[in-house]
Amino acid sequence: MNNILTRRTIRKYATKDVDNEMLSDLLAKASRTQTMGNMQLYSVVITRSEEGKKALAPAHFNQPMVTQAPVVLTICADFRRATDWCLQRKADPGYDNFLSFINASTDALLYTQTFCNLAEEAGLGLCFLGTTVYMPEMIIDALKLPQLVMPVATLTVGWPDEEPALTDRLPLESFVHEETYKPYTAETIDKYYSEKEALEENREFVRINNKETLAQIFTDIRYTRKDNVAMSEGMIRALRRQGFM
Repeated sequence: MNNILTRRTIRKYATKDVDNEMLSDLLAKASRTQTMGNMQLYSVVITRSEEGKKALAPAHFNQPMVTQAPVVLTICADFRRATDWCLQRKADPGYDNFLSFINASTDALLYTQTFCNLAEEAGLGLCFLGTTVYMPEMIIDALKLPQLVMPVATLTVGWPDEEPALTDRLPLESFVHEETYKPYTAETIDKYYSEKEALEENREFVRINNKETLAQIFTDIRYTRKDNVAMSEGMIRALRRQGFM
């Protein structure tokens, strides 16, 4: 049984398969999570085949765990099913808009986190791929997603074949605000980020990239303005294609 305080992102998996009955049980249990209006505005696409994983890999920058993991789950914000239900029941759906995408995305991400907790408690290892929203059109094509279905999260799933070090986290007081939001000052920023910046692995990361601060790693290398703008345009294009805008 995994403890939430010691959870790790797993990128290397044993060759042992993930039993379909076990996976189905976890997916079913995760459906007890919170949901907008009890509508369950999500769908999960399971990819097990080598062909399917290879088709998805480019959308995730060909990260090796996508093809190495026994199972890849793509969780989608899905208003297609609810819309089809409404149309079949003489109701007039109004879900082809951005608000509906936000509602369905919230549902899908709540479901994703609940599944993660259950799967890790069962001993499985997971990696959440933030790349899902970077190039969604590639995933839409690979999975043949219809309008009103948008990929929002991807999980690689398998039995862990590594035990990586725990990643650092900011202290509680850095993100909890009492009653109203309290603006950060230069002093509180120094206080909250000093431990992260002092970690040897982060100091080394700064050194080998010839940067002055850890923040520059994020702004100049990992999540640049240029890339953020380009991928935002791609996401907006995908939302229009899928009928949410």
